[in-house]
Amino acid sequence: MKRCTWCNLNNPKYIEYHDHEWGKLNTDEEYLFEMMILESFQAGLSWQCVLNKREAFKEAYEDFDIDKVIEFDEEKIEQLRNNPNIIRNKLKIKASISNAKIFKSIQE
Repeated sequence: MKRCTWCNLNNPKYIEYHDHEWGKLNTDEEYLFEMMILESFQAGLSWQCVLNKREAFKEAYEDFDIDKVIEFDEEKIEQLRNNPNIIRNKLKIKASISNAKIFKSIQE
């Protein structure tokens, strides 16, 4: 398969993303919510960095269950900030919860 030059061929997660997600239309709201959360953490970092932590984010963010994420409180924020497997920027964590609430209101 011909791949884009940005695709790191030494990273199986990046190859999987390139081959099966990149440039493919996906209007599933659960997938879009996951991507919104991940993209919010990507700011200032590489997408590869985020993809490498995707499974940890999935676990930390309750399988990207929007109804659970919108209920995250200060205790959960501190738990996320202390999770070494995800990006722990407090402002990005708070923004992800705020964005989840906005996403939910748009769904409704």
